[in-house]
Amino acid sequence: MRIVESLAEIADGYDAVFCDLWGCLHNGITAFPEAVEALRGFRAKGGKVVLLTNAPRPRADVAKQLDRFAVPTDCWDTIATSGDSARAAMFRGAIGDKVWFMGADYDQTFFEPLKVIEDPVEIEQVPLEEATGIACLGPFDPHADPAVNRPEFLYAKQKGLKLLCANPDIVVDRGDTREWCAGALAQLYEEMGGESLYFGKPHPPIYDLARRRLSELGNLPGDGRILAIGDGIGTDVKGALGEDIDVLFVTGGLAAEETKTDRQPDPAALEAYVEAVQMTPSYAIGFLR
Repeated sequence: MRIVESLAEIADGYDAVFCDLWGCLHNGITAFPEAVEALRGFRAKGGKVVLLTNAPRPRADVAKQLDRFAVPTDCWDTIATSGDSARAAMFRGAIGDKVWFMGADYDQTFFEPLKVIEDPVEIEQVPLEEATGIACLGPFDPHADPAVNRPEFLYAKQKGLKLLCANPDIVVDRGDTREWCAGALAQLYEEMGGESLYFGKPHPPIYDLARRRLSELGNLPGDGRILAIGDGIGTDVKGALGEDIDVLFVTGGLAAEETKTDRQPDPAALEAYVEAVQMTPSYAIGFLR
């Protein structure tokens, strides 16, 4: 593992990047200017930027969110979301046709038709008692302990319902506030004996989607010419390693405390951290720049 000063230091070895959003390009409130410039610089030399996110919503919604966060469109080429990958599975019938929805009101776009699916299942949103499956986009209250869902999950498990997890992230930092994500609920459901289905990082479906989106931009480079960038050791790093893709670990995000990151990670703390989680990224940097 090599600690680098900038993306430009290693960029010549890659034709495309799969870049995470929260903690890398923005903090859930506003863009990181240095990260924006780093991706602009990569594109200026002919590289392609795929924003690879565990956001549980369609890419059009993510693009609108990026605009609100002042992330300019000239620092990326396309977007692949966990939400799109999960939506495709839902419309193919992964959790049946009667769905109990978990999430915020603004996530209702998840149920908009997907034109790329032939003969999609007609999805009806119903109370839990009538459901054939659960579409979990996130908690009803992102600040409440996931355990508040135990009664509903116990009932769902006893009925044998599958939980479709549209965002495998456990937590995310919105500014200085940590919030629970759908992955925490899916994890709890599994711990209780239920079955959860995952479609975002670190699981293969979202990487398949990212490659398809990348191929739409022109020739698809080999995996050895793709660099993943992310701050989640259990999502971004684990997923990239599983796909045999090099990864730049941004330590100043979710693992800032464990890696003692100021501008850059403390080398000893970083080494201890990756040894503890038994996952070693190709490169590390304090913040994307």
